[in-house]
Amino acid sequence: MADESAKGGILGHLPPWPRNALNNSVIAMEQAYRQRKGLSLLSDADIEALKAGQPMSWESGDGGSAPVAAAPAPPVAAPATTPTATPTAGSVGLSEDVAKWVAEGRKWSKSTIAAEQARRGRKGLPALNDVEIAALLGEPIESAAATAAVPVAAPPSPIASGPISADVAKWVAEGKKWSKSTIAAEQARRGRKGLPTLNDAEIAALLGEPVAAAATPAASAPAATAASVPAAPRPAGAKAATASAAASVSRSGESTTYVGTPAVGTSRAAKAGGVAAIGPEDSEVNQQRRRLAWSAVAAFLVAWFLAFFRFFLPRTLFEPATSFKIGYPEEYGLGVDTKFQQKYRIWVDRTPDRIFVIYARCTHLGCTPDWKPSENKFKCPCHGSGYDSEGINFEGPAPRPMDRARVEVAPDGQILVDVSKLYQWPKGQPTQFNDDGAFLRA
Repeated sequence: MADESAKGGILGHLPPWPRNALNNSVIAMEQAYRQRKGLSLLSDADIEALKAGQPMSWESGDGGSAPVAAAPAPPVAAPATTPTATPTAGSVGLSEDVAKWVAEGRKWSKSTIAAEQARRGRKGLPALNDVEIAALLGEPIESAAATAAVPVAAPPSPIASGPISADVAKWVAEGKKWSKSTIAAEQARRGRKGLPTLNDAEIAALLGEPVAAAATPAASAPAATAASVPAAPRPAGAKAATASAAASVSRSGESTTYVGTPAVGTSRAAKAGGVAAIGPEDSEVNQQRRRLAWSAVAAFLVAWFLAFFRFFLPRTLFEPATSFKIGYPEEYGLGVDTKFQQKYRIWVDRTPDRIFVIYARCTHLGCTPDWKPSENKFKCPCHGSGYDSEGINFEGPAPRPMDRARVEVAPDGQILVDVSKLYQWPKGQPTQFNDDGAFLRA
């Protein structure tokens, strides 16, 4: 890294040449760093070169920095024939600390001055006056010094000096002393509402300070300026810039709404560095990322909508029909036929004199028994209940025989079974197995 003590032609935190193109965020961080360190800011040409991935005008091309002598000389506001003396303590209304800072040659920013004003307010120290602010900003101080040299008697009442509005006069009469943060909030509110901002006299009155020092310079500035430097030529607008330096720091602007140095990488840092905070570059990769993110959001919303819509649909449970045909009587021989056990949970049983249908459900706990041809019986696998070939229980915990379904001959001659109508033989009661519909005669 180049020497940071130099005032120009240094890299700061920038990578040495050769380097890739830098984005606005990195350039803004560099500008904020230079502003905090009191270094010269990057020019518009340097910023464009950094964005394009090209060497800056003072770079030699091998990654090193050009000598300081090659840097362009800073513009001088006053003519070369006018000697400029370094301000000293007490010469033009500067305190010893301010004179020392000015002698160091470091140019302060408005945000740094606002932070110093806030620090002095917290410590109970006298605030920086217009002359000190102008000197720290590196602006001509002739008019401010002449103004400070004119003695002005303090007025008996802060309300009587300066153009104070009726609202401010009412607030002052209430006796409540405002803080600088409250005044900054009032300034912001007036800016939003389109109202005139508070002037120096109103601010001084709300702070509880004498307002003569704020009101008199506006009236005596022309005479004092003419008396102090009558022959020195000055560029047009220098007087206005000097008079507005302290006002811009004390009344409104970035310094009152944000005290201190903006955080690196934020939009405030980009604004302070003179770089437009436009966010990340709109490259193809960023566009694809945004499309992917929006696609994920859309998919989530669609899935949620479908689940919400499904909530209002009926839950239909499809069960097998309770009435069905199982073929013609002559298709069944003597014994038990189990071909409809899986589909309809029934057994077709034929004896020499009748055909009936046993519903395959154990009367103990409802399990489905198994037909054991070798043993000529039904055996429940759950608890060992046993039934003979006609479904009559003879062993195990089963309390009664298995039920029989209703059977009849359909018009086409097939056997029609209806399992919704079952015939039972309850324990200790007459049997229903001989009722009409419980069997067909063979």
